[in-house]
Amino acid sequence: MKIGFTLPQVGKVAWQAPQVARYAREAERLGAASLWVIDRLLSPVDPEIGYNGADTFPEEFSAILDPFVLLGVAATATERVEIGSNILNTPWYPPALLARTLTTLDVLSGGRLVPGFGTGWSPEEYVAAGVPMKERGARLDETLDALEQLWTADPAEFHGEHWQVPATKSALKPVRRPPVYLAGFAPAAMRRVARRADGWLPAVAPPGMTDLDAMVVTPLAAIRAMRADLGRDPATLDAILRVYPTVRSTTVVADVADTIKRVQDDTDVRHVLVDLMYQADDVDGLLELVESILDATR
Repeated sequence: MKIGFTLPQVGKVAWQAPQVARYAREAERLGAASLWVIDRLLSPVDPEIGYNGADTFPEEFSAILDPFVLLGVAATATERVEIGSNILNTPWYPPALLARTLTTLDVLSGGRLVPGFGTGWSPEEYVAAGVPMKERGARLDETLDALEQLWTADPAEFHGEHWQVPATKSALKPVRRPPVYLAGFAPAAMRRVARRADGWLPAVAPPGMTDLDAMVVTPLAAIRAMRADLGRDPATLDAILRVYPTVRSTTVVADVADTIKRVQDDTDVRHVLVDLMYQADDVDGLLELVESILDATR
């Protein structure tokens, strides 16, 4: 089982940004398989849609570091681990700019980039990004098409309803075409995974929301069936499970380790990422949890 962890990015650890490189190196030394970032733009004072079913955003989101910068730090501070996004709110970014950034990260890391894409859900963030939220699905689809061109063709060119990439020389490519992972549980999102993705990003939240059959096994089987109906090999669809312990707890190590062991026993998922943003106030505390979780799952 490959076990990854989020980089120190939000909340109190955001103030310790100079220690991100040390964290990445130490997590790799301890045995982490991957390092991840999230993508939040705002922490709205009076949100139209709160976070995770609440009326507000978590206090941790009032301080957040840029995901692309952190991935660059991790790429150059490590040698082995994959670096990934969980997830990039893709419709915010013009495809040509996004392709340049992601190609740079893949080249810096020697081909270790695992980009996770999604559409986001916060109206205020879409206002701040200057992108109509109602266009988010269509813009994501066009971005995936444009990225494919920019990553594989030279010259590259894309013309869509929402995004344009005039014909351009595009000599610098990723070390290998980055695998596209998509998040989402809504029917349209699952159809997009079946049609467009190399992998899916399901999620659980121990200790309570960890029904693996309902949250992983059954929907993954449904996506693979849709993929087969489209003439694509269902066996080629990977999955990386996001594990979110959302409440600080003294039992977090045991809760996460138990979830990971059940994933290994009861699913065919072989890569999980653990988000520890609620669990520690400093980088050393995060590293202690990383070490404890890895030890508990060996």
